[in-house]
Amino acid sequence: MSEILAATPPLFAPSEYAMRQANAASALRDANLDALLIFAPESMYWLTGYDTFGFAMFQAMVLDADGRIDLLTRLPDLRQAQNTSVLPCECIHIWPEHQDAAPANDLADLLRNLGLSGKRLGWETRTAGLTFANGQSIADAVPNLTDASDLIPVLRRVKSDAEIAMIRRAAGMTDAALDAALRTTTPGAFEGDIHAAMQSAILSMGGEPAGNETVIGSGANALLCRSFAGRRHLDARDQLTLEWSGSAARYHAAAMRTIVIGTPSDQQRKMHAACEEALEACEAAIRPGRPMADVYTAHADVFDKRGLSHARLQACGYGMGIAYNPIWVEFPMFYEGNPLIMQENQAFFLHMIVMDSDAGLAMTLGHTVLVTADGAERLSRHGTDLLTVS
Repeated sequence: MSEILAATPPLFAPSEYAMRQANAASALRDANLDALLIFAPESMYWLTGYDTFGFAMFQAMVLDADGRIDLLTRLPDLRQAQNTSVLPCECIHIWPEHQDAAPANDLADLLRNLGLSGKRLGWETRTAGLTFANGQSIADAVPNLTDASDLIPVLRRVKSDAEIAMIRRAAGMTDAALDAALRTTTPGAFEGDIHAAMQSAILSMGGEPAGNETVIGSGANALLCRSFAGRRHLDARDQLTLEWSGSAARYHAAAMRTIVIGTPSDQQRKMHAACEEALEACEAAIRPGRPMADVYTAHADVFDKRGLSHARLQACGYGMGIAYNPIWVEFPMFYEGNPLIMQENQAFFLHMIVMDSDAGLAMTLGHTVLVTADGAERLSRHGTDLLTVS
């Protein structure tokens, strides 16, 4: 029985979590804050390994400037915290659920018990882990909070060796999902079967569902950049757009492709050639010490030169790392004028997307790269040739 009840070992070495927590506490002190109220599930996971979809309900983590971390959550997540995180049991607190429950007041009580009442407190507000209603109740119960939404995300941008290994593992799942899609995509194939094959490949490798839905659309729906799966069977001449990601212990490595069913038209070949040129230009623009705007400019210049300015998007990628629903994006994105400096050991998803509504044609090409001292390293084993099936 003791073996059955044994806790899951931490995902990373204790020294890894100790380093992250020390860096976060140091950033708190630099920001002249006594504590941070954490609501982003990615922040909680990065700091402690606490892994749950319970952020859909009320929960909060408190990090103080000395590095102590306390969690306030619901009873269903008690064992989740004990089994997935490095938090000691005495630092896990449960708020009582009943008709008149007021967890924001329970949070205020916890802060009082920790000696933090009335101190300089920051909080994370730009996250799906904090609804507007809960945010209002917290602001009423704990006044004078300072927005510190960027404090932990900034620390998470540069990945450790252990995190890079996890992203590489996710990239392997992403590649396997494309293999499955190519085996399944034929004239007459059902979108739902293609989707199922991709997910099966990821799950059978020990992955989990990604931080947002797989984008899958064919025919006219190939021009959509959102999930629209399971609606159609493919025609003998068709187009299928896929955007998906493997997820290894919540670490992501997304990719995007448009597959042509039947013989590609000259216009499809030209659109793919533009995507390939733009992808290579973006990779060449990724250099430590350079602003993210350089990458967007490289993307836009290629498409505009090829007469596709009307069909390109206003962003061409974003960071990859830990992600929970509803999206796997690690902000910020590659967009015009973004001054953020790229750093070695960041991971980025580059997506070249051309959606020509007038022609009714889509073409996409993208994969995840790692920023090295010499530039961008592709993490996918797949090439960038136009994918066709017949």
